[in-house]
Amino acid sequence: MVGMRFPAWLVVLVATLVTCAVIAAQAAAERIGPITSALRAGQFDQALRLLQPELRQDPKNPQLWSFRGIALSGKGNKRDALDAFRQALKNSPDYLPALEGAAQIEYENRGKAADALLQHILRLRPSDPTSHAMLAVLAYGRGDCAAAAPHFEQSGSLVESQPGALQAYGDCLVRLRETEKAILVLSRGLAQSNSDASLRCQLASVQIMAEHSKDAIATLQPLLQESGTDPNVLDLAASAYEADGNTPEAVRLLRQAIVADPHNVNLYVDFSNISLDHQSFLVGVDMINAGLSVEPKAGVLYVARGVLYVQLAQYDKAEADFEKADALDPRQSMGSAAEGLAAAQENDPERALATVQSKLVKRPNDPLLLYLQADILTQRGPDPGSLEFREAMASAKKAVSLRPSFAAGYDVLAKLYLQAGNYPQAVEQCRKALDRNPKDQVALYHLIQALRKSGRRDDIPDLLKRLASLRMAGAKEEAERNRYKLVEEKTLPLEKQLP
Repeated sequence: MVGMRFPAWLVVLVATLVTCAVIAAQAAAERIGPITSALRAGQFDQALRLLQPELRQDPKNPQLWSFRGIALSGKGNKRDALDAFRQALKNSPDYLPALEGAAQIEYENRGKAADALLQHILRLRPSDPTSHAMLAVLAYGRGDCAAAAPHFEQSGSLVESQPGALQAYGDCLVRLRETEKAILVLSRGLAQSNSDASLRCQLASVQIMAEHSKDAIATLQPLLQESGTDPNVLDLAASAYEADGNTPEAVRLLRQAIVADPHNVNLYVDFSNISLDHQSFLVGVDMINAGLSVEPKAGVLYVARGVLYVQLAQYDKAEADFEKADALDPRQSMGSAAEGLAAAQENDPERALATVQSKLVKRPNDPLLLYLQADILTQRGPDPGSLEFREAMASAKKAVSLRPSFAAGYDVLAKLYLQAGNYPQAVEQCRKALDRNPKDQVALYHLIQALRKSGRRDDIPDLLKRLASLRMAGAKEEAERNRYKLVEEKTLPLEKQLP
């Protein structure tokens, strides 16, 4: 959403409204009649020549400055046009045509003043649908759905006539967890654009979220009847059929999707989730094995197979898979996610570390920054006894001393103690993390590792079952997020969906 251009239909509409409002209001004035005639005819150079003496005679007239803004804008000189509208507003802050003209240009350029100008217009004309629509698009572009949704709603027929705008509005409602309302909005959009596959998939995805599986199946039928159906559509339909209790059809569609896109690891994970729900653990293992044959470095597949092995009481195999997953993708495999800055910069740990350390100079007792420093250093795998290792250990210890409820800090300490071979301390830190967050998958995994390496295996089967249970719940939530994300990624930028 961020960085998109703005819909041409709004720009044209605002331009028309601004021109009509100003020209209609002044057309009767004999003194400016030739100017308005030139503007109507698109003779912008002529209008500017006629305006020169009038502005010298009446330099504080907001109408004349607005005419100049319209003429310059018509010539494509947006910068000088904006200056003209600003001059009009300097002389008359509530002059509506100048507000509209300035707002249009700022909106087109994503200028910082666009919001303030549009809000000013709404104070003067609270029900103006164009201003609401423009504010909605601006807020949506920033990812601020809480601000965008009310403006979409108040845009009335202006948005109702545009399937792309309704799709954006529906997307915001989903993010605000207003799924039933989102279904109504997206359905109206689909009624106007019946052939829009992305909109159809978005609606079906939301219907599944709202547990309207039969409606989702009906929504997807036109796409399923096409030849060469997109594997993601097949996956979406499989979710709908499974939710509706038709597991054979769900399995058939998933198999078809996997044949069409064998490198899509999400399809194998979805198949394993169905296998878990129906206690078909060996079937699930076989399918994950097929996935690993084409994607042998997909950590998420090892996690999925490990969960299945737990259900089969094959704990050694489950441990081996979890360990492999952690080696392939230590940050994500067990559901771990670093907080804040480290997550935002996980692909550039050097820059992340430098940023954190620069902030620690100013805030040396900030537990989050101390944790982030320890986490980033630990991810680099420093040798026990090295300066980096000692720095990570000291930083993590200080973080939990400042914030004893900080479960993630104990996770880092546990990993450091594991690396150092101090298994009793690793066990202690894991238990502290789990006391604070019983659903901490990272702490559970590290606890299993520490107990196994210290020869204390009695508790491991129960801990593996607990980990598998958490992972199953997390996998289903993640599948729902991924399903909607895939639909969202196929959605065209808003301005390209609109005429």
